[in-house]
Amino acid sequence: MEKNMKLTFLNKQYAGVRNFVLEQNFLPRWMVVIIDLSLCLFAFIITIFILRSVPITTPTVLTLIEKSLLILVVQLLCFSVFRTYSGIIRHSTFTDVYRIALASGSVFLLTMIGNNAYASFTGQHVFAGTGLLLYTCLSFGLLMAFRILVKETYRFLSITASQNSKKRILVFGVSDTSIGLAQSLIGDAHSPYRPVAFLSTSEKGHNFKIMDLPILMCCGTIENDLKRIKEKYNAQGVLLVGDTLSVPEKNNIVEKTFAAGLEVYNTFMPEKWDKLSDVHLKIAPLQIEDLLERDPIEIDSNLISSDLQGKTILVTGGAGSIGGELAKQIAAFKPKKMIVLDNAESALHAIDLHLKKNFPKLKYQCYLADVTQKGRMEGIFAKFHFDVVYHAAAYKHVPMIENHPREGIRINTMGTRIVAKLACDYGCERFVMISTDKAVNPSNVMGATKRAAEMYVQALQRKPGVTTKFVTTRFGNVLGSNGSVIPFFKEQIKNGGPVTVTHKDIIRYFMTIQEACQLVLQAGTMGKGGEIFVFDMGKPVRILDMAERMIKLSGLKPYDDIPIEITGLREGEKLYEELLNAGECSLTTFHPKIMVSGVVEYDYEYISQALNNLDILINKVVKKREIIKTLKQLVPEFKSQNSVYVDLDLLEKPVDVTVLNGHTLPSQKPKPIHAKTGN
Repeated sequence: MEKNMKLTFLNKQYAGVRNFVLEQNFLPRWMVVIIDLSLCLFAFIITIFILRSVPITTPTVLTLIEKSLLILVVQLLCFSVFRTYSGIIRHSTFTDVYRIALASGSVFLLTMIGNNAYASFTGQHVFAGTGLLLYTCLSFGLLMAFRILVKETYRFLSITASQNSKKRILVFGVSDTSIGLAQSLIGDAHSPYRPVAFLSTSEKGHNFKIMDLPILMCCGTIENDLKRIKEKYNAQGVLLVGDTLSVPEKNNIVEKTFAAGLEVYNTFMPEKWDKLSDVHLKIAPLQIEDLLERDPIEIDSNLISSDLQGKTILVTGGAGSIGGELAKQIAAFKPKKMIVLDNAESALHAIDLHLKKNFPKLKYQCYLADVTQKGRMEGIFAKFHFDVVYHAAAYKHVPMIENHPREGIRINTMGTRIVAKLACDYGCERFVMISTDKAVNPSNVMGATKRAAEMYVQALQRKPGVTTKFVTTRFGNVLGSNGSVIPFFKEQIKNGGPVTVTHKDIIRYFMTIQEACQLVLQAGTMGKGGEIFVFDMGKPVRILDMAERMIKLSGLKPYDDIPIEITGLREGEKLYEELLNAGECSLTTFHPKIMVSGVVEYDYEYISQALNNLDILINKVVKKREIIKTLKQLVPEFKSQNSVYVDLDLLEKPVDVTVLNGHTLPSQKPKPIHAKTGN
């Protein structure tokens, strides 16, 4: 009992001393110089004792005190020239070793030159040549030993101080990158990660060590190897350097790592770090975006630049996920002027701050305006006379628009009509509309409103005298956008679950916001007018699989730590999305990720009249069902799913709409003029 109490007391004393040492600030430079000169004096004293014990005659021109002062003055001069004191001792590197070596070598050369010069005039030496060589070696050795001692002591105290709190990780790969990464983590006392070994899929080199860390072979049955390594080294996770592995390779390793009960961390390549000391800040749990198998997007930057540089550009919905990213990417192409327009004040302010900080030379203005206010929009068009319009303003949440169809039609359809008509009236070169795969055979009001907007833009292109090129881009879900499934799942996992999935078999296409906007800009340069460009979204992803993987990426177990609940399809939601309507076909373009759809065109007068009547309806006191009837009449492929409007599709004939504003909407389904295949 007494022995245990004594050990506890000693451990507390050690911990107190250790924490005191670690909490100290860096030594001031004058103190480093004093310590170094003291070590040099000690080296000189040792040299004198050694010389006295060997049969070497030492000159007696100066006293020992005078000799020591002389050599310390020379030493101080060389320290100043080579700035040996400028580094932080606990973080000494090869550069510091190089400086000390230069200083020590310079001291030897200067003293030897001075010694021989003095001897040539007086016939006597001040120092023995052997003594100077011995002193140089001893002083260099002591200076190096001091730095190594401080560095290793600090590292040891840092490790012991936080060895229980740091995550023990296995660094994947044995390359210069992974070795440098491990070295940085070991040398960083504030890093929450502690490398314990390197993992290699090669059978070579597994008996070697690097920085006293073993290289462990992990090939063949990777899962079993990882389980064995986890138990032996008490490892908690595996660190991947993101850019060194392909997505399939990364997926394979991640699955095996999860199966072994280990967490997965990811970091960028070192050249993407701001500074080496920030390495631990760049390490984070692997994100689901990193595991989606998509080929990298390549765009023709020169073509886009020639299309946008020197142009006056409008981005509607510029504070949203897509519109905001479009504005950021367009800014890099140096337009003559850019107007970012949105009706969301806070989000628009954030975009304003971003552009001001990152593009200080960009001529731009942020306009707080609503695309449904025709007078306000006409004033903006009249003021700037835009060359290119990117129309991203839209309401996008399916259940919300299902319950508020008036607002969905007002923004998505009527707003598009106002902006597109103004672009035509004011002679814009190009109008690029951002649409969605939900407009294809729509099963909800939101998709139908976007399809109606597509139909109007395509019909407007056919109107005689129209010179504006109207281009529509159509793609699926974007990763990380406002209200998308990934941030939603992250928040649910953070709160301890449950994670809610609407159906076990529901699948969706995904693309990053950056990728989608790159393709929008590229497609905008390709259109000749009237086309719908469809993006290759890669492989569809099963949402349930995504939820399970995101839970694993958080270091938790699906169903055990975080429950997953199947809640049923939401209003207007379908199991899978399509990219082409009936009657449409797709052809390839010169860009492998962009296809052009053959479109079904409608008569402009018919579409315009239909929208006039629909506009009257959404501003009248009528039931929502009457509005949806009219929308279904305009968009005949609109078939509601999981919605209160399903019964409207069971009617044998669409309901006639009475005369509105002096015009009657035809009761028959709109007939296409002809099908046209885009070039």
